[in-house]
Parts: sequence; C-alpha cells; structure tokens
Amino acid sequence: MIRATAEQLAAVKYDADGLVPAIAQDVNTGEVLMMAWMNSESLALTFAEGRMVYWSRSRRELWRKGDTSGDRQFVREAYYDCDGDTLLFKVEQEGKGACHTGARTCFFSVFGEQ
Repeated sequence: MIRATAEQLAAVKYDADGLVPAIAQDVNTGEVLMMAWMNSESLALTFAEGRMVYWSRSRRELWRKGDTSGDRQFVREAYYDCDGDTLLFKVEQEGKGACHTGARTCFFSVFGEQ
C-alpha cells in the first residue's frame, strides 16, 4: 500500500471543480489504459484501499473501477507531475481491460491513415 505524505497530498492542484486528471498505466507493459478524474476523497480512498477510485463527472459520485465490470485496477505505483495538476498511477489491471467498451485500453482510436 502507498502511504502519501501530507506534503505530497498538499502538492496536488485541483481545478475549479475540485478535480484532477488521473492516468492509469499498466505497470507491466507501460500501456496507457485510461484517463479519468479524481477529487480529494477519491484520491484518499485510492491510497487507503489500494485500488483505483475515481470521481464520475456525469453521475456526480465516486466509482471504484471494476465494481460493475469486474475489471479492477490495483495501485502499484503513484506519481504526480511537476505542476501537481496531473496524476499517474501504475496499476495491475484485472479482467478484460480498462475501457467501458470492453477494450483493454481506452486509447484504441488512431488519428490519420493506418
């Protein structure tokens, strides 16, 4: 379990809605799985529970990744960027994948011709 210090948590800069973007990356492959939003409560719960807890802007509620799909994410490493306004979590992805479409990653759409 990751134990963030009070100073580290204070370095996180939330936007006007009290949210910060959080990127989930596969700890083993480095593949970027998804981006979602966190508030201070979801961040604290993520550290306390050891699995990803996000804030749903559309439902206006906390959601634990995988509670409905079974595709849970377990935190292995956690970082914040130099400005404190973006979070990066290296996770162990359980189940099919991270995307609500059933894909392994949310980043499967490519710009340009392939």
